[in-house]
Amino acid sequence: MAAFVGDEDEFEFEATGADDGTRLDVLLAKACPDISRSRLKALILDGEVFVNGDNAIPPKLRIKTGDLISLTLPPPVDALPEPQDIPLSVLYEDDDLIVIDKPAGMVVHPAPGAPDHTLVNALLFHCGDSLKGIGGVKRPGIVHRLDKETTGVMVAAKTEQAHNHLAAQFADHGLNGPLRRAYTAYVWGFHQRFAGTIDAPIGRDPANRLKQAIRQTGRHAVTHFQTIARFGGEGWQMGKLECRLETGRTHQIRVHMAHVGHPVVADPLYASGFQTKSRRLPDPLRSIVDGLGRQALHAAELGFEHPSTGEFMLFEAPLPADLQALDGALVPFSLVNPA
Repeated sequence: MAAFVGDEDEFEFEATGADDGTRLDVLLAKACPDISRSRLKALILDGEVFVNGDNAIPPKLRIKTGDLISLTLPPPVDALPEPQDIPLSVLYEDDDLIVIDKPAGMVVHPAPGAPDHTLVNALLFHCGDSLKGIGGVKRPGIVHRLDKETTGVMVAAKTEQAHNHLAAQFADHGLNGPLRRAYTAYVWGFHQRFAGTIDAPIGRDPANRLKQAIRQTGRHAVTHFQTIARFGGEGWQMGKLECRLETGRTHQIRVHMAHVGHPVVADPLYASGFQTKSRRLPDPLRSIVDGLGRQALHAAELGFEHPSTGEFMLFEAPLPADLQALDGALVPFSLVNPA
């Protein structure tokens, strides 16, 4: 059997002839003797194990020679986050769910490096006894995430039934169900097409663990984009896009737009090579871009079916103050909008 190659929480290997016909869970148990069989099965069911880039796989899958297998161990988190009195911008709330407008700088869930002052801590305090329990634990049901510095609409469940219903919609990504997600992104330059689709698998960047990258063994990822407006001046161009997700991978829009040569403006991870572009901007636009300190990306719209009533609900979050300032400063440099 080929040995795993990787670090303490991410591994990948190619199956050899000796592995042919072996069940996936059995193969992983042999390759990872320090991880229990029950946890390995849970990781497979949770989508943390990939075979040839696909994570929609059963534990009993029979492995074939040459299959590429990867495993990611999620970072450990505190078992019981503490409620914390952190202000929230609530767009809607009822007995089943809560919809909020997440600010920049807020991590969604406790994790190494961010053990508290997260959205979960804030929801535990805000919702209190209205949380009916998920998996036997009194906690909010997180069914999707936004990056720490990405702003915009998020929904969380208060009951197990609501959690399961919403999770199924997000797992479907709107392909057959009612889920709708739209982001506003400001990017450097113009794509050769004003609208299109980026279909490229995303996985952890082997050269930088803080980043994601386009990888053959990564997760299937699809982003649809539409140009809303174009701006430009001497030596610089920007586009304002609406991006809709067909999948929900970590940093998906940021990675995909960088992949096609148009990274999100002020993105510290994926647009570092475009820092010289900001020097060509006229003031006050230059000062606004330099002062963002985060990617110019906003979750503007979220629509889903209510888990109890079946009603389709659509929520929108206005641009936060920093992106409103950017948008206003770009207006004088508007070019002819695409048809």
